[in-house]
Amino acid sequence: MPENCLSQNQNIADSIEKIYDRNPERKKDPDLLKMVARNSADPAKQIQYSNELIEIAEKNQQPDYLFLGYNYRGYGFFARGDYSEALENFFKAASIAKNEEEKAMVTVAIADVYSETGNFSRSAEYYNQATDLFRRMDDQKNLGSAIFNAGDNYLKDGQLEKAIEYLEQAETIFIEEGFEQGLAYCLGTLGLAYARQGRIQEAEKNIEQAIQTLEKSEDYSPICEFLSEMSDIYSEKGQDSLAIEFASISRDLAKTYGFKNEILKANLKLSQIYEKTGKIPESYSSYKEYIAYRDSVINVAKAQEMAGMRADYEVSQKQAEVDLLNEKQKNQQLVVISIAVASVLIGLLAFGLYRRNRFINRTKIIIEKERNRAERLLLNILPEETARELKKHGKVKAKKFASVTVLFADFKRFTLVAEKLPPEKLIKTIDYYFSKFDEIMEKYSIEKIKTIGDSYMAASGLPFPSHDHATRILMAAFEMTEFVKETKEKSLFDGADFDVRIGLNSGPVVAGVVGTKKFAYDIWGDTVNIAARMESHSEIGRINISEHTYELVKDEFICEYRGKVEVKNNRILKMYYVNGLRENMVWEKEKESVPSKP
Repeated sequence: MPENCLSQNQNIADSIEKIYDRNPERKKDPDLLKMVARNSADPAKQIQYSNELIEIAEKNQQPDYLFLGYNYRGYGFFARGDYSEALENFFKAASIAKNEEEKAMVTVAIADVYSETGNFSRSAEYYNQATDLFRRMDDQKNLGSAIFNAGDNYLKDGQLEKAIEYLEQAETIFIEEGFEQGLAYCLGTLGLAYARQGRIQEAEKNIEQAIQTLEKSEDYSPICEFLSEMSDIYSEKGQDSLAIEFASISRDLAKTYGFKNEILKANLKLSQIYEKTGKIPESYSSYKEYIAYRDSVINVAKAQEMAGMRADYEVSQKQAEVDLLNEKQKNQQLVVISIAVASVLIGLLAFGLYRRNRFINRTKIIIEKERNRAERLLLNILPEETARELKKHGKVKAKKFASVTVLFADFKRFTLVAEKLPPEKLIKTIDYYFSKFDEIMEKYSIEKIKTIGDSYMAASGLPFPSHDHATRILMAAFEMTEFVKETKEKSLFDGADFDVRIGLNSGPVVAGVVGTKKFAYDIWGDTVNIAARMESHSEIGRINISEHTYELVKDEFICEYRGKVEVKNNRILKMYYVNGLRENMVWEKEKESVPSKP
């Protein structure tokens, strides 16, 4: 559960945005940008306005606004589930923090990221630092927020007794301070702790009280989290229809506001519940969407690896302490201003009961929409004939194809380049190449089988047999090599461009669907193994084919005999490079109807 320490208010953000849009002369007003960036509950908008605030602060050399810009942008990435970006921005904010207020604020934020990525021991260290700072400043409200976040961290770590102890401390502080929203978060999170102890009635009572407050401020992110957790509770009770209802609404609400982490969790829960109830296509659909969102979220492990940044932060922190001692008198006025400007820190998100009767009618519509989405997703991943068989029988019989051509493509230098790239750029680069490969396969009615790391596998001549399968996939292979060559010449990825090598083999294969949760269409047989050997013995920018494929295409393509080459398992295979079409040969798609991929 992410704990955005900023107490966001979308109503305030909407009002400020109207001022911002209607007064062009105020679009460079850092105070206005600061307020809308702070209060926006939409991650995309929070990042947008934070970027503008950072740009103005850097141009005008305004360190206070620069600190807030990086801090708010960190929360935007955090809410969106991009933890590496969030951590990077928080460390930047920490490096320019000039007083204890700012230092405490960003320390809690860093702790939140480590907590969300499962690094509970490190997050506990940062929470302890933050609470010490707030106690030294006698800032009770923000102290309560830091204690609340620490309690939630212990809850995630499974230390229920310690979590309840911390949460009750925070609850006492919020009651004394009259902090209604902070109290709502405490009540909801305590409700979750009670639920895990089996105290369901107490949990539901706490959560119901919490959600009533959260609705008033349109704070939807914790509502999404709560609905997801309530789905778990009802699933454990055996009330699967209610569990599906809550998880579905949580996911759709999260999609509306771009909360990728909540979308991720809700889809995984739906997949598990559908599987439990025997609804395999629905389970597959939800799991497929879960995978899509999981892959779009910056790798959590990479965020944890960024712990190395901690050393840089601590060095800058010590330097900030020295500066603070040297300029203590000069900074008194700055501290007063910063305290007035700083947002109320509060651990965002809690869990509360969202009144079920408001969603009963909506749920029917949502379930129908999900059923239609499942249909579309299934057709995207499986051939239409195979998908139809899977839906009808719940499984697919393996089929033998007498003659197909299998293609393997692999990027040269991939491991060397990948080690030097940040995960975001690596994912963007691979996606660029593979998306184009998919378009080429679609053009020639070729079935993409799968990708494994930097390896791309496709097959021509299935699921609908065709007599020109070798010709079509060779044409596709030439387009692939040409595309990779052009991309490298244009230097689109600044040193991250790859070279490709391709191998082909023709022969019989067996094709079918594997898996019960995560379905995959795959092929097997010696034909596949030899195709892989052709690829591994190819060269950069070349297309290497076997003797079997050569016999099918020798009249249409110019082939260069390489001789017999020893491959894995002491096998000796004839290999040929394909250099292009023969003169006066213009290939056209076979006159017979070649069904396209669904």
